[in-house]
Order: sequence, then structure tokens, then C-alpha cells
Amino acid sequence: MSDTLTGLLVALLCVAALAATGLRWLRVAQREHYIGGRARRIAGLWLSRSRADLALATAAAVLALVACVRPLGWGATAAGLAGAALAVVLPRGLGIRGRTSRLSWTSRLRRLAIAWALLNVALGTLLAWLLGPASLAVLVVGAPLTLDVALAVMEVVEKRLSAPFVAQAQRRLARIRPQVVAVTGSYGKTSTKGYIAHLLSASTAVVASPASFNNRLGLSRAVNDGLVEGTEVFVAEMGTYGPGEIRELCTLFPPDVAVITTIGEAHLERMRTTQTILAAKSEITERARTVVLPIDTPELAGLADRCRDAGKRVVTVSVREAAEPAPAVADADVVVDLAAGTVDVRGPEGPVTLTVGEGVAHGVNLGVALGVALAVGADLAPVGARLRALPRAAHRAEVQDPGTGLLVVDDTYNANPIGARAALDEAAALAQARGGRLVVVTPGIVELGPVQHVRNADFARAAADAGAHLVVVGRTNRAALLEGALAGGASVDVVDQRSQAVPVATSAAGEQGVILYENDLPDHYP
Repeated sequence: MSDTLTGLLVALLCVAALAATGLRWLRVAQREHYIGGRARRIAGLWLSRSRADLALATAAAVLALVACVRPLGWGATAAGLAGAALAVVLPRGLGIRGRTSRLSWTSRLRRLAIAWALLNVALGTLLAWLLGPASLAVLVVGAPLTLDVALAVMEVVEKRLSAPFVAQAQRRLARIRPQVVAVTGSYGKTSTKGYIAHLLSASTAVVASPASFNNRLGLSRAVNDGLVEGTEVFVAEMGTYGPGEIRELCTLFPPDVAVITTIGEAHLERMRTTQTILAAKSEITERARTVVLPIDTPELAGLADRCRDAGKRVVTVSVREAAEPAPAVADADVVVDLAAGTVDVRGPEGPVTLTVGEGVAHGVNLGVALGVALAVGADLAPVGARLRALPRAAHRAEVQDPGTGLLVVDDTYNANPIGARAALDEAAALAQARGGRLVVVTPGIVELGPVQHVRNADFARAAADAGAHLVVVGRTNRAALLEGALAGGASVDVVDQRSQAVPVATSAAGEQGVILYENDLPDHYP
């Protein structure tokens, strides 16, 4: 075979390997909301959880570099093909098709795939010309890195392409002119949004952004599809992965009322410090005339003072949890007392005491929702009547009876340590009341940055202290969860996938048991 044909065959084999591994990382990009940098972060997570994969990935990288040494001839060719072959199967367990989240060829994914392909064509042509066709193995091994480059480029392109859709939403919002209530926080956003819509709907035409439609395109879709003539209040959940994002959302959809539920450790992985998180979340207050804030923490109490100094109306909220002897801030506009099942509200006609129904786990969410009712001028009488039947967000400490005798507490959409602990306490109380065994199934909590290991270990220790049997799913937080569970003397099972955990948990719980499913990571996590 001539050198030309050999080179062409090697190049084709490398291109085939690149296409195969590229499908895997395109799925990761889609599941990570097309955020630049996440492909290599997920790749690093997989390699950090398996010494064997790390060793094989290192070997693949070395072989790809050897393939770039042109004087080696056939040795370089063999090294390149071997390195590309290893990259196709790594990391082991990260499938191309996916078990829980299939690759979906949306228009956006197709555009990303084309951009990534063009980038590889340019880089591959240069590599093949300078170092020979075997050097294309470098692109196969480095697929997560080049995909992140394509994501960064396409972020600008996607913003331009979606501009007419966003402008349409702005025009619709300006024409209908509802009061806009913007809600953010480290956690509790979706539950709070549901409470606000539930309470205001007693006397107000209210529309809330659905599900987790909390970014630029999601809110635009919520306005374009959901806002109708006569809408009086639009409740917009606003999320962020870093500074500047909420400020942009508030520029596009200016809030009349801004709400922050909490400042916590969620997204520490991306923003590194709670000070950065506070600054990013506080952007929601900049354009609002009225701000609703829980002030039991120094960070948000300080923000409340700064908002007052800026001439804004501030509605304050304080919460007495069941274990506390008294409210932390008794003179707040809204004081929630979960132990007594009451809420004291400083209404326009004078103080009002409202009765809360059962099952409220997070008083802050309820308190800020009532604060919003004050802010928009809602009649407190019908609002108070709706407190007796508050909605619970789906998959957030949702109690289910599958009809087999045991109970299931579905907290799979929760992703923060505070909510996880509240769900654990609720599940433990249910198990105690039924006289059954508590089983906790969890892959742990992610995106907590430097505190992730200790928070997961603490949760497992709390589960052990509650007498739970722990079923650890996957490898992402396995070491931390095992550390906490074993320190507390809990019995533990370890499985690779949630589908394997279900029969294990069912068997361990027995007929009268309670199973808590705490968080559920998609299958592009190890």
C-alpha cells in the first residue's frame, strides 16, 4: 500500500474515532445547558473517580503525542491509532446514547456539532500537514477541550440568533404590563415561585414561568407562550451561573418586585465564594422598586439596609424554625412561626395573624411569598385562606404511596444540603411514625466546590444518626458518603446506577419502610 493510501486510511480511522467520541461529549454539552467549560469539567470528574480510567487516559494522551513525532514512521502511526482507540472508550461508563438522558438532535445541537466539526477540520488539516495524519489522534483525545472552544464561540452566535425571539417577549411584556416579580436564590426558587402563584391567584390574574425556565430563552418562552391580556402579575424565576447573568435578565425583563430566598453554597463550584454568590444574586435588586428579603442572616440583612439606603421599599421576612425558641427578628414585616403554625403579617390595615396548613418544611419560602403578596398589594383575606393548602413542587420531598405498603419520599430534584437535610428529617419522622425502616438512596449533592466532600459526608452521617440504611449511587460522591455513613455506623449498599438501587432499597425497607430518594444525577455523571 502506498504512503498516500496509508495516510488516508489512518486519517479516516481517526476521523471515525473523533465522530464516535464526539457524540458522547455533545450529549454532555447538551445536558450541561451548553455552558462553555463544562465538557472538560465533567471529563475531569470521571477521571478523578477512577484510577484505571485516569491511567488509560494518560496513556491515550501520551500515545497521541508520540503520534506527532513524524520521524517515528510506522511507530507514530501505531501510537496514534492506539491513542484514538482508547479515547473512544473513555471514560468507561459514559455512554454515547445515555440511559436517562438521550442525545436529542435539536437545532441548537446541530449548529454546535457543525461548529465543532469545522473547528476540527481546521485544526486537523493543520496537524496533518505539519505532523502527519496520525497526529489527528490529538483531536480525538482532546475532544472535550475543542468542544468547549466551540461552545464559547456558539454562545455568541446563539445570542444573535435568539435576539428576535427575546425582543418579541420584551414587546409582549411591555404591551400587557403586568407587575413583574423576579425570584432568585441559592435554593428554594421553584417552591417559592409556586407559593407566590398559589397565594396571589386567589384575587389576582397571575402567570408564573414554568418548571425551571429561569434563563434568557426560558423566560422569553414563558412570556411569549404564557402571558395573556389581563395578566396582572408575572412571576419570573431567575437563575445564574455567575456574575452579570441576572443583571442581563433584569435588563430584558425589568422587575417591579425582587425576591432573594437564600444565599447558600449551591454553585460554589462555579462561583468559588459565598461573597461572589451574594453579589451575583443581589443584581436582582438593582432595578426593582420593592425588594423582599429574609433577614435572619447577616448577608441579607445587610443587603436590606443597602436597598433602603438606595430608596427602595424593603419587605422583611423572619422565620422561627420548630427547634428555635423565638423568631430571630421579631419586628420583620412577615414573621413565620412553624412551631405554632402561624404567620404574623404587618399588613396595610394593621397586624394580621394567618394560619398555615401542615407540611411546610421551609418557612423562608412561605415567608417571602407572603412578602410578595404585601409588595403587590394583594388582599390578605383570600391569601390567608389559601395558606391551608400550599402546593408542593414535584420531586421535592414529595411523599408517594406506590401501593406496596412502603412510602417513597421523592426529593430527586433537590440539589442543596439544607433541603436534603429537611427531606431526611421528614422521611425519618414518617419512618418513626410507621414503625418501619428508613432507607436513603442518593448519589450525593454536586456543584458545592471546596465544601462538597464535607457536606456529603455530613449528610450521610445525619442519615446514619437517623438509623437509616444508605444506598450510595455512582462514584461522584461515593468516598464522602461512605466516610459519613461508616462514621455513624450505618449499613451501606453501593451501586453504580439508580436502576440497580431500586430493588436494593425496596428489599431493605420492607413493607412498612420509607425510602428517601435524595437527588438524582443524570447519567453523564460517574
